[in-house]
Amino acid sequence: MANQNRPNPDDRSDNVEKLQSMVQNTIENIEEAQDTLQFASPEERERIEAKNARREESIHALREEIKDEAQAREKGYRNDQQ
Repeated sequence: MANQNRPNPDDRSDNVEKLQSMVQNTIENIEEAQDTLQFASPEERERIEAKNARREESIHALREEIKDEAQAREKGYRNDQQ
């Protein structure tokens, strides 16, 4: 029972792939939102465009994180490092 509060080991082995999937999903969301713009009211258009701008920022941050994770993988991080 003493091990209940023990954190799970840091498993970074598939972080790059997870992040790449997140980028792809976000790009698809942007494209779907762009498709709806032609049917949107001016207010909805403004909200969609603002949300897509935030999505673009997220994509940029995710790509930076992918670079960091790929570099860590190349340097041979171990799963037990935190």
